[in-house]
Amino acid sequence: MAKLILLQGGAATPYDLSGVETTIGRLPECTIQVQSNMVSRQHARIAQQNGKYLLEDLGSGNGSFINGQQINEPTPLRHDDRVKIGPILFRFEGDEATVDVETSASTLVDGVEPIGRVDITGDDGNATIMGALDSVGGFGLLDVNPEAKLKAILEISRSLAGTVNVEIMLPKILDTFFDIFPHADRGCILIQDEESKAMVPRAMKHRRRDEDESVKLSRTILKQVFEQKQAILSADATSDERFDASESISNLTIRSMMCAPLLSLTNEPLGVINIDTQNPLAQFTKEDLEIMVAVAGQAALSIESARLMSTFIEKQKQDNEMRIASNVQLALLPDKMPDISGYEFFASYEAAQAVGGDYYDVFPIAGGKICIAFGDVAGKGVPASLVMSRLSSVVRSTFQHVTDVAKAVSQINDHMCDKAVEGRFVTFVAALLDPKKHNISVVNAGHMSPMVRTAKGSIEEFPDDSVGIPLGVMEGFPYTSVDRKLNPGDTVVLYTDGVSEAMNHQSELYGLDRLRDFVAQAPPRAGELGPVVREDVKKHADGRPQNDDITMMVFGRNP
Repeated sequence: MAKLILLQGGAATPYDLSGVETTIGRLPECTIQVQSNMVSRQHARIAQQNGKYLLEDLGSGNGSFINGQQINEPTPLRHDDRVKIGPILFRFEGDEATVDVETSASTLVDGVEPIGRVDITGDDGNATIMGALDSVGGFGLLDVNPEAKLKAILEISRSLAGTVNVEIMLPKILDTFFDIFPHADRGCILIQDEESKAMVPRAMKHRRRDEDESVKLSRTILKQVFEQKQAILSADATSDERFDASESISNLTIRSMMCAPLLSLTNEPLGVINIDTQNPLAQFTKEDLEIMVAVAGQAALSIESARLMSTFIEKQKQDNEMRIASNVQLALLPDKMPDISGYEFFASYEAAQAVGGDYYDVFPIAGGKICIAFGDVAGKGVPASLVMSRLSSVVRSTFQHVTDVAKAVSQINDHMCDKAVEGRFVTFVAALLDPKKHNISVVNAGHMSPMVRTAKGSIEEFPDDSVGIPLGVMEGFPYTSVDRKLNPGDTVVLYTDGVSEAMNHQSELYGLDRLRDFVAQAPPRAGELGPVVREDVKKHADGRPQNDDITMMVFGRNP
């Protein structure tokens, strides 16, 4: 029975496609209910038709995809197809009647379109292999026919010199093989996809332009080459009485063929290369197979080097983009603190990665008040930084028009709930400081309570019943504010869990108790208290890399 396998959270959950129609969506009435606000209520359906399974999108907002390609009409599913419904990934497992073994090697994988067509034909179980040679990686055994092997290795090294693009390199490899083996008629290279493990044709060559574009391979040979890492020489079956009972080679219309694995530096197969000849007077020999192993070894090293170079270039590009993103994110934070007589402000921000999800801001609003905003997006890295940038814009625009802190936070929450990304909520604190009346109004949306260090050195925190839910969880939540007088010497400390949960090499947390004790004994002025707390957190970590963003904001009335 065909199945649709849900791949989520490291687990695979199967759903039998036993009915005539299977619906997928958020509604409980759907056959497969998916809990994601990026999946439509009735997103897609799979229908059986003439023994096949067809996926149809039902006008969803975020689309339905098969192997990375969006579908706009009912599309047949093949065994091992990857189905994406919004952000949710499935794998289709067809029953035996729906598996297309003839074209499975030509399936689109990760947006890479195969070159031409390779038909993998099943065998009847009888051996069609005339000779095999273990591939030991590198250049093979150079002590056998070394002159010919070295000449072939030099030839392919020269032809691939300076090529770092695998898609350009693979056709060059086939060109070189055709030069080394002048009697070769057809050739192809299959590379294993790193994720799906499917064998994908990536290069193909025919000596005669009017040749049929398809290349046929024996499943028995391909399996032995790849799994046993052996190069295979297959002789002409039509003239060998040992193969009278087998039609495998005859049906493939191959007079003589060689197939060798492309092995990585760790001796793991990257793919296979196959060449054949239809000239009965120029069959491949065991010596040809030895030369092929040597050349395939150099070709595999070149492919792996090109992949590593491509990965390195892509990594450099990503690092450069992340540096730009980091600068953009830092530009969203205030470049200076307010200069208010009798008050001091301090802020510290250190992302665990190039960008992070912690946030703070301080800016003046109407009535001579100062808005202080502080938050922590669930998660870290790029996804959290995108939510953080949205929050920054929403906070600024909201407080320009709404001066009641509770109403402002309620509106900010509604904004964050609109088109919220699943699982990306924000713990948040907003405070309005009135430096004339020496008063603060605080709203806490699921964050740790701000610490208030009094002039006497005691630590006070806001009551638990004043804490609302994080932003982006429930639209229309009624937040309430708490007012507090700031006396001379009172200092407010805001921090993210990256401070209290900073770990040393023994995996010991810095902890809230240590933070409270240290703040109580620290200097009373914000400009002095903030730096010494940050330094104590670093001292505790003792060089262990951050596992979360570390952000603090300290403000208070001078003694």
